[in-house]
Amino acid sequence: MFDATLRPVVDAVMMPVARQLARWGVSANQVTVFGGFMGLAAVVSIIFDALMIGLVFILINRLVDGLDGAVARVSGASDFGGSLDIVVDFIFYSSIPFAFALNDPANGVAACFLMFSFIGTATSFLAFAIIAAKRGISSESRGKKSFYHLGGLTEGTETIILLCLMTLMPSYFAILAVVFGVLCWITTAMRIGDAFRMFSSD
Repeated sequence: MFDATLRPVVDAVMMPVARQLARWGVSANQVTVFGGFMGLAAVVSIIFDALMIGLVFILINRLVDGLDGAVARVSGASDFGGSLDIVVDFIFYSSIPFAFALNDPANGVAACFLMFSFIGTATSFLAFAIIAAKRGISSESRGKKSFYHLGGLTEGTETIILLCLMTLMPSYFAILAVVFGVLCWITTAMRIGDAFRMFSSD
């Protein structure tokens, strides 16, 4: 919901750093992999109840996720890089609820519901992108991307806020997970509606 609005601010902050990394020979894929390891560190931290350390790793992961795209725009984007980025992102998003379930089994049902809901947003997002690419439809409202990024109530910004709130208020994990899961299903329905309006003419 807020990704398009925040994109110019993110780009303004990330591009100078990206240019320096590119001058040092750091590739976008290396940045993506580093971010993946930061996400894994967040998972381990949460499992062992080091929630504030987990929060730091979550924030690093998300900052790096913004940085890899900026490096790609400087040094040259690749189809593999775009694919790797989205795979690492979706694994990271689902890994944090999983970590909270391992931290406290009482969170298990809510964590499962949230991961189930992420499947709806992920598949509706990727399915739209596949057909949009097939039809040559593109958009740069969320910055220059490897493929079409369809919006909704639960985009990247909202998910970052959710994950941070979970680490700051772990006793509210179940409530946060269920509420956000419901919003994910609303987003999924919205995306299906967008797909119907744009692709049903055949």
